Amino acid sequence: MSKYVDGFVLPIPKKNMKAYIKVASLACKVWMEHGALDYAECAADDVKVGKLTSFPQSVKLKKGEVAVFSYITYKSRKHRDQVNKKVFSDPRMTSMMENCRNIFDAKRMIYGGFKSVVEAKKK
Repeated sequence: MSKYVDGFVLPIPKKNMKAYIKVASLACKVWMEHGALDYAECAADDVKVGKLTSFPQSVKLKKGEVAVFSYITYKSRKHRDQVNKKVFSDPRMTSMMENCRNIFDAKRMIYGGFKSVVEAKKK
């Protein structure tokens, strides 16, 4: 079964990681309640700056920041659009998005929707 994935890479100041995790935990709860299949927030652990491009370069990572890679999966793009309509109508999202302004620079976040082309699942 093909899935649809929203992917994000963003720079988080290390001093703000606890606050980010708190906000991300709420976001996870909201997306899952509204029908997302999976939700993950992953802090860079073994990510090098590349010669041409890399996760750190993609968000213009500064000293004292960590790159975070996040993804949310859905049944299809149509399902994603339905879930996101509910998510962004949820009043919890308004305060969460306000809090994010103090936690990280959203102008350096990259994101997009992706149609799955190869998948495998361990049984």
